[in-house]
Amino acid sequence: MEPQLRHTVTDGVATVVIDHPAKRNAMTEDMWRGVPPLLAGLAADPAVRAVVLTGEGGTFCAGADISALRESAQTAQELAVRAEEALAAFPKPTLAAVRGYCVGGGCQLAAACDLRLADEAASFGITPAKLGIVYPASSTRRLVSLVGPSTAKYLLFSGELIDAERALRTGLVDEVLPGGGLDERVAEFARILAARSQLTQAAAKEFAAGRTGREAYWREQARGSGDTAEGVAAFLERRQPRFTWSVPAE
Repeated sequence: MEPQLRHTVTDGVATVVIDHPAKRNAMTEDMWRGVPPLLAGLAADPAVRAVVLTGEGGTFCAGADISALRESAQTAQELAVRAEEALAAFPKPTLAAVRGYCVGGGCQLAAACDLRLADEAASFGITPAKLGIVYPASSTRRLVSLVGPSTAKYLLFSGELIDAERALRTGLVDEVLPGGGLDERVAEFARILAARSQLTQAAAKEFAAGRTGREAYWREQARGSGDTAEGVAAFLERRQPRFTWSVPAE
C-alpha cells in the first residue's frame, strides 16, 4: 500500500491516520503536501467538531522520510512547516494520540496539535542535530512555548529521545496512559471535545495563540450564537447541551 494520510469521521470526531508502516509512518513529500488540503476540508465540514491525529500500528510518526531529505532537504522542510502551520491554525480542537516513536517531523506535528495524549511506552525526540539540519524558527518557538527554553535546547542540541514520563513532566504531553489505555481515553476525551461549545473553543484557540484585536468579533458571535442560552438552560435542566454554533466556512 502506498504511504498515505487517511481519515474517518464518527460522531463529530475526524481521526486522521499517518499510514506508512513500512518506514514507521515516516512522512513522504506527498504526505506533507496532503496535510493542508485535508485539514481545509475537515475545517469546512460542519459534521467535524474535533480531530484526532495518530499513526498506523504501534508508531505515531518517525519523522520525515530520510530518502527525500537526500534529494531536497529544503523542500521537505518547507512542506513540513506548511503542514505544521496548517495544523496549528486548524480552528477546531486537535488531539495527538501518540504511541511508539514520535520523532523529528512526527514531534513537529504532535506539537502543532492543541493537546497530546501518549501511551506510557511512547518516546519523543527532535533530531535535526543528527542530520546537520537547521530546525525551523517557527517550530522552535512552538516547542519553546510548550516545554520552555531549557528542555527545548536539550532536545534540539542532543537529538536524544525522552520517554513519556519525562515528556509529561516537561509539558510536551498532557496525559500518559498506562496499560494500553490510550485508545479508550482518546475516544472518551475526543467525544468530550466534540460535545462542547465550538464557539468557546475557537475563541480560546485564538486567544491562546496570542491573536488580539478580535475580542469584539467574539462578543458579537456569542450574542448571536444561542450557545450561552443553551448552555445555561441545559445546566438548569440537568441535561447535555446541544450547541449549534459552528466554525464559519472560509
